[in-house]
Amino acid sequence: MKIRVYYEDTDAGGIVYHTNYLKYCERARSEIFFAKGKTPTDGDNSGFVVSHIDANFLGMAKLGDMLEVKSEVLQEKKASVVLKQSIFKDKKKIFDMSVTLVFVRDGRPRAIPEELQNFFN
Repeated sequence: MKIRVYYEDTDAGGIVYHTNYLKYCERARSEIFFAKGKTPTDGDNSGFVVSHIDANFLGMAKLGDMLEVKSEVLQEKKASVVLKQSIFKDKKKIFDMSVTLVFVRDGRPRAIPEELQNFFN
């Protein structure tokens, strides 16, 4: 997924504020759902929630830059999935993270439904 850096994404010096890299990755995960005709949460009080993030800031982006977010599955379990998400600027990796997503229903971890298994592949 491609993202342009806007003024609202930056600090006073025009550099992307660190939490926005997490937001860009969240948008990319949401776009996976939208591309498949679904939404990240269903009306039945279920969906994937973040339980752990390990983030590495490797470079920086500035106002006007075009970024690309790439996502890949590292591990799938009964109730969770671990993704690696990386952000590139001009083909150079400037951020990466692993994020553990747990499927919950009514606030409790549950087995990922069959229709959502292998969803992020």
